[in-house]
Amino acid sequence: MSDTHFGYETVDEREKAGKVREVFASVARKYDVMNDLMSMGAHRAWKAFAIAQSGARPGMRVLDVAGGTGDLAYAFAGKVNVGGADKSKPAGEVWLTDINGSMLGVGRDRLTDRGRILPVAQCDAEKLPFPDEYFDIVSVAFGLRNMTHKDAALAEMGRVLRPGGRLLVLEFSKVWTPLKAPYDAYSFGILPRLGKLVANDAASYQYLAESIRMHPDQETLKGMMLNAGFDRADYFNLTAGVVALHRGFKY
Repeated sequence: MSDTHFGYETVDEREKAGKVREVFASVARKYDVMNDLMSMGAHRAWKAFAIAQSGARPGMRVLDVAGGTGDLAYAFAGKVNVGGADKSKPAGEVWLTDINGSMLGVGRDRLTDRGRILPVAQCDAEKLPFPDEYFDIVSVAFGLRNMTHKDAALAEMGRVLRPGGRLLVLEFSKVWTPLKAPYDAYSFGILPRLGKLVANDAASYQYLAESIRMHPDQETLKGMMLNAGFDRADYFNLTAGVVALHRGFKY
Protein backbone atom coordinates (compact mmCIF):
# COMPACT_ATOMS: atom_id res chain seq x y z
CA MET A 1 0.00 0.00 0.00
CA SER A 2 1.32 3.46 -0.94
CA ASP A 3 0.21 6.88 0.19
CA THR A 4 -0.30 10.04 -1.82
CA HIS A 5 -1.68 13.51 -1.20
CA PHE A 6 -5.23 14.74 -1.56
CA GLY A 7 -4.68 18.43 -1.03
CA TYR A 8 -2.80 18.58 2.28
CA GLU A 9 -4.30 15.27 3.42
CA THR A 10 -2.34 12.03 3.11
CA VAL A 11 -4.45 9.18 1.76
CA ASP A 12 -4.04 5.68 0.39
CA GLU A 13 -3.33 6.21 -3.30
CA ARG A 14 -6.17 3.77 -4.11
CA GLU A 15 -8.58 6.26 -2.54
CA LYS A 16 -7.46 9.44 -4.31
CA ALA A 17 -9.30 8.97 -7.61
CA GLY A 18 -12.55 8.38 -5.76
CA LYS A 19 -12.06 11.49 -3.64
CA VAL A 20 -11.34 13.57 -6.74
CA ARG A 21 -14.49 12.19 -8.37
CA GLU A 22 -16.51 13.31 -5.35
CA VAL A 23 -15.10 16.83 -5.58
CA PHE A 24 -15.97 17.27 -9.24
CA ALA A 25 -19.32 15.54 -9.00
CA SER A 26 -20.18 18.10 -6.33
CA VAL A 27 -19.11 21.17 -8.32
CA ALA A 28 -19.92 20.09 -11.91
CA ARG A 29 -23.07 22.17 -12.36
CA LYS A 30 -21.44 25.34 -11.01
CA TYR A 31 -17.98 24.68 -12.43
CA ASP A 32 -18.08 27.25 -15.24
CA VAL A 33 -19.64 29.97 -13.11
CA MET A 34 -17.00 29.42 -10.45
CA ASN A 35 -14.20 29.49 -13.02
CA ASP A 36 -15.33 32.92 -14.18
CA LEU A 37 -15.64 34.20 -10.63
CA MET A 38 -12.40 32.69 -9.31
CA SER A 39 -10.23 33.92 -12.16
CA MET A 40 -12.24 37.06 -12.96
CA GLY A 41 -12.58 35.65 -16.46
CA ALA A 42 -8.84 35.13 -16.96
CA HIS A 43 -9.29 31.37 -17.55
CA ARG A 44 -10.73 32.21 -20.96
CA ALA A 45 -7.53 34.03 -21.96
CA TRP A 46 -5.37 31.20 -20.59
CA LYS A 47 -7.29 28.66 -22.66
CA ALA A 48 -7.17 30.86 -25.77
CA PHE A 49 -3.39 31.08 -25.37
CA ALA A 50 -3.16 27.28 -25.14
CA ILE A 51 -5.16 26.92 -28.34
CA ALA A 52 -2.92 29.47 -30.07
CA GLN A 53 0.19 27.49 -29.04
CA SER A 54 -1.27 24.14 -30.11
CA GLY A 55 -0.57 24.41 -33.82
CA ALA A 56 -4.02 22.94 -34.47
CA ARG A 57 -5.13 23.01 -38.10
CA PRO A 58 -7.76 21.31 -40.28
CA GLY A 59 -7.57 17.54 -40.47
CA MET A 60 -5.80 17.00 -37.14
CA ARG A 61 -6.87 14.59 -34.41
CA VAL A 62 -7.09 16.04 -30.91
CA LEU A 63 -7.59 14.39 -27.52
CA ASP A 64 -8.73 16.60 -24.63
CA VAL A 65 -7.95 14.76 -21.38
CA ALA A 66 -9.82 15.70 -18.20
CA GLY A 67 -11.72 18.02 -20.52
CA GLY A 68 -14.50 18.75 -18.04
CA THR A 69 -17.11 21.10 -19.42
CA GLY A 70 -15.60 21.20 -22.88
CA ASP A 71 -14.04 24.65 -23.38
CA LEU A 72 -10.89 23.40 -25.09
CA ALA A 73 -12.70 20.69 -27.03
CA TYR A 74 -15.09 23.28 -28.45
CA ALA A 75 -12.25 25.57 -29.53
CA PHE A 76 -10.25 22.72 -31.03
CA ALA A 77 -13.30 21.54 -33.00
CA GLY A 78 -13.36 24.82 -34.89
CA LYS A 79 -9.61 24.78 -35.50
CA VAL A 80 -9.43 21.26 -36.93
CA ASN A 81 -12.66 21.49 -38.95
CA VAL A 82 -14.67 18.82 -37.14
CA GLY A 83 -17.51 17.59 -39.33
CA GLY A 84 -15.94 19.10 -42.43
CA ALA A 85 -17.89 22.34 -42.18
CA ASP A 86 -15.35 23.92 -44.52
CA LYS A 87 -15.51 21.62 -47.53
CA SER A 88 -12.28 23.04 -48.94
CA LYS A 89 -10.26 21.70 -45.97
CA PRO A 90 -9.74 18.25 -44.46
CA ALA A 91 -12.02 17.28 -41.58
CA GLY A 92 -10.50 16.72 -38.16
CA GLU A 93 -11.47 14.84 -35.01
CA VAL A 94 -11.74 15.90 -31.36
CA TRP A 95 -12.38 13.59 -28.41
CA LEU A 96 -13.59 14.92 -25.06
CA THR A 97 -12.64 12.69 -22.12
CA ASP A 98 -12.87 12.89 -18.35
CA ILE A 99 -12.71 10.42 -15.47
CA ASN A 100 -15.73 12.07 -13.85
CA GLY A 101 -19.13 11.23 -15.35
CA SER A 102 -20.81 14.33 -13.95
CA MET A 103 -18.27 16.66 -15.51
CA LEU A 104 -18.32 14.76 -18.78
CA GLY A 105 -22.12 14.95 -18.92
CA VAL A 106 -22.05 18.70 -18.43
CA GLY A 107 -19.38 19.05 -21.10
CA ARG A 108 -21.27 16.90 -23.60
CA ASP A 109 -24.48 18.87 -23.03
CA ARG A 110 -22.70 22.21 -23.38
CA LEU A 111 -21.07 21.15 -26.63
CA THR A 112 -24.39 19.90 -28.00
CA ASP A 113 -26.11 23.14 -27.02
CA ARG A 114 -23.41 25.02 -28.94
CA GLY A 115 -23.83 22.87 -32.03
CA ARG A 116 -20.83 20.58 -31.59
CA ILE A 117 -21.44 16.84 -31.56
CA LEU A 118 -18.14 15.29 -30.46
CA PRO A 119 -17.20 11.78 -29.35
CA VAL A 120 -16.84 11.53 -25.57
CA ALA A 121 -15.29 8.87 -23.36
CA GLN A 122 -15.21 8.46 -19.60
CA CYS A 123 -11.72 7.18 -18.90
CA ASP A 124 -8.69 7.37 -16.64
CA ALA A 125 -5.81 9.44 -18.02
CA GLU A 126 -3.41 6.79 -16.72
CA LYS A 127 -5.06 4.14 -18.95
CA LEU A 128 -6.25 5.83 -22.12
CA PRO A 129 -8.41 3.61 -24.37
CA PHE A 130 -6.80 4.79 -27.60
CA PRO A 131 -4.22 3.24 -29.94
CA ASP A 132 -0.57 4.21 -30.09
CA GLU A 133 0.37 7.29 -32.12
CA TYR A 134 -3.21 8.22 -33.02
CA PHE A 135 -3.46 11.91 -32.08
CA ASP A 136 -1.69 15.02 -33.33
CA ILE A 137 -2.44 17.00 -30.17
CA VAL A 138 -3.23 15.99 -26.58
CA SER A 139 -4.38 18.65 -24.12
CA VAL A 140 -5.11 18.66 -20.40
CA ALA A 141 -6.29 21.84 -18.71
CA PHE A 142 -6.44 22.06 -14.90
CA GLY A 143 -6.60 18.29 -14.59
CA LEU A 144 -3.06 16.97 -14.20
CA ARG A 145 -2.71 18.06 -10.57
CA ASN A 146 -5.66 15.81 -9.64
CA MET A 147 -4.11 12.66 -11.10
CA THR A 148 -2.64 10.11 -8.72
CA HIS A 149 0.31 9.04 -10.88
CA LYS A 150 1.22 12.06 -12.95
CA ASP A 151 4.23 10.34 -14.49
CA ALA A 152 2.05 7.47 -15.74
CA ALA A 153 -0.54 9.89 -17.13
CA LEU A 154 2.12 11.90 -18.97
CA ALA A 155 3.57 8.70 -20.43
CA GLU A 156 0.11 7.62 -21.61
CA MET A 157 -0.47 10.97 -23.28
CA GLY A 158 2.87 10.56 -25.02
CA ARG A 159 1.98 7.04 -26.12
CA VAL A 160 -1.14 8.15 -28.00
CA LEU A 161 0.65 11.06 -29.70
CA ARG A 162 2.03 10.49 -33.17
CA PRO A 163 5.62 11.52 -33.98
CA GLY A 164 5.54 15.25 -34.55
CA GLY A 165 2.67 15.70 -32.10
CA ARG A 166 2.54 17.85 -29.01
CA LEU A 167 1.12 17.75 -25.51
CA LEU A 168 -0.32 20.89 -23.90
CA VAL A 169 -0.61 21.03 -20.11
CA LEU A 170 -2.39 24.12 -18.80
CA GLU A 171 -2.23 24.11 -15.02
CA PHE A 172 -1.97 26.25 -11.92
CA SER A 173 1.66 26.65 -11.00
CA LYS A 174 4.11 28.52 -8.76
CA VAL A 175 3.22 32.20 -8.56
CA TRP A 176 5.80 35.01 -8.70
CA THR A 177 7.28 35.28 -5.19
CA PRO A 178 6.21 38.90 -4.45
CA LEU A 179 2.59 37.88 -5.09
CA LYS A 180 2.65 34.78 -2.89
CA ALA A 181 1.21 36.39 0.26
CA PRO A 182 -1.82 38.05 -1.38
CA TYR A 183 -2.37 34.98 -3.57
CA ASP A 184 -2.41 32.74 -0.49
CA ALA A 185 -4.78 35.10 1.28
CA TYR A 186 -7.15 34.95 -1.67
CA SER A 187 -6.85 31.18 -2.13
CA PHE A 188 -7.44 30.19 1.48
CA GLY A 189 -9.53 33.10 2.69
CA ILE A 190 -11.84 34.05 -0.15
CA LEU A 191 -11.99 31.03 -2.45
CA PRO A 192 -13.65 28.57 -0.02
CA ARG A 193 -16.19 31.23 0.98
CA LEU A 194 -16.98 31.86 -2.67
CA GLY A 195 -17.40 28.11 -3.18
CA LYS A 196 -19.81 27.97 -0.25
CA LEU A 197 -21.82 30.91 -1.53
CA VAL A 198 -22.09 29.88 -5.19
CA ALA A 199 -21.70 26.09 -5.22
CA ASN A 200 -22.68 25.35 -1.61
CA ASP A 201 -19.35 23.57 -1.26
CA ALA A 202 -16.49 25.21 0.63
CA ALA A 203 -14.54 21.97 1.09
CA SER A 204 -14.01 21.34 -2.63
CA TYR A 205 -12.55 24.79 -3.12
CA GLN A 206 -10.35 24.38 -0.06
CA TYR A 207 -9.07 21.23 -1.79
CA LEU A 208 -8.51 23.25 -4.97
CA ALA A 209 -6.28 25.73 -3.13
CA GLU A 210 -4.35 22.93 -1.43
CA SER A 211 -3.94 20.85 -4.60
CA ILE A 212 -2.35 23.81 -6.38
CA ARG A 213 0.33 24.05 -3.67
CA MET A 214 1.04 20.32 -3.92
CA HIS A 215 1.42 20.40 -7.71
CA PRO A 216 4.97 20.38 -9.16
CA ASP A 217 6.40 23.78 -10.01
CA GLN A 218 7.26 24.82 -13.55
CA GLU A 219 10.75 23.36 -13.79
CA THR A 220 9.81 20.15 -11.99
CA LEU A 221 6.89 19.50 -14.35
CA LYS A 222 9.11 20.23 -17.35
CA GLY A 223 11.51 17.58 -16.08
CA MET A 224 8.67 15.12 -15.56
CA MET A 225 7.59 15.57 -19.18
CA LEU A 226 11.10 14.87 -20.40
CA ASN A 227 11.32 11.81 -18.13
CA ALA A 228 7.99 10.59 -19.53
CA GLY A 229 9.57 10.34 -22.98
CA PHE A 230 8.99 13.71 -24.61
CA ASP A 231 11.91 14.83 -26.74
CA ARG A 232 11.58 18.47 -25.78
CA ALA A 233 9.54 20.49 -23.31
CA ASP A 234 9.06 24.15 -22.54
CA TYR A 235 6.59 26.38 -20.71
CA PHE A 236 5.07 29.84 -20.57
CA ASN A 237 4.18 31.60 -17.32
CA LEU A 238 0.78 33.29 -17.45
CA THR A 239 -0.52 35.90 -14.99
CA ALA A 240 2.77 35.99 -13.07
CA GLY A 241 2.94 32.22 -12.77
CA VAL A 242 -0.56 31.71 -11.35
CA VAL A 243 -0.90 29.42 -14.36
CA ALA A 244 1.68 27.91 -16.70
CA LEU A 245 1.28 26.35 -20.11
CA HIS A 246 3.69 23.47 -20.64
CA ARG A 247 4.34 21.98 -24.06
CA GLY A 248 5.85 18.58 -24.72
CA PHE A 249 7.04 17.64 -28.20
CA LYS A 250 7.34 14.11 -29.57
CA TYR A 251 9.61 13.59 -32.57
